[in-house]
Amino acid sequence: MEQKGIMAGTERKRQMAAEVAETYSAEETYALGRRIGEQVSPGEVYTLSGDLGAGKTVFTQGVARGMGIEEAVNSPTFTILQIYDSGRLPFYHFDVYRIGDVEEMDEIGYEDYFYGEGVCFIEWAERIREILPGRYKEISICKELDKGTEYRRITMEEKGI
Repeated sequence: MEQKGIMAGTERKRQMAAEVAETYSAEETYALGRRIGEQVSPGEVYTLSGDLGAGKTVFTQGVARGMGIEEAVNSPTFTILQIYDSGRLPFYHFDVYRIGDVEEMDEIGYEDYFYGEGVCFIEWAERIREILPGRYKEISICKELDKGTEYRRITMEEKGI
C-alpha cells in the first residue's frame, strides 16, 4: 500500500534555499561572478545589493566575462543602463540608484530588457521592487570586516513563484 505524506494533495510552493559563498579577495569575487556568468540563461533577471564598495562591480565584471564579454564593464551609475551585446547573450546592467521615481524606468523601456532574451543585472533593485518580474534571483554581497577587509559573504536566492 502506498503511503502519502501529510502534504499529499495540497499545493506547496517550492522555495529554493539560499546559496551562500564566501570570498576572501576581489579575484575570488570576480571568479564567482564569472562562474555564474557561464551558467546564465536567456530571460534571467538578477538583483544585486550591497553597500558602496561591497564588490558589486567586480562581481558583475566577472559575470560579464563568464558570458564572453571582453569589453570593460563599469557601473552605469549616471546612465542607469549599460548594454553589452558582444557575448553569448545580451547583458543588460542597470544601476537604478539615481532613479527618483519608478516611472523613469518606463522611459528607458525596462520591459524590453526584463522580459527579453538577454540577462539583466540590476543594482539597487529595492528602489524599483514593484516592477520586478514575478521571478528573479537576488544576490546580496556583504562585507564582514572582522573576517578581513577583502572578505565577502555572497548570498543568492531565487525569489517569486
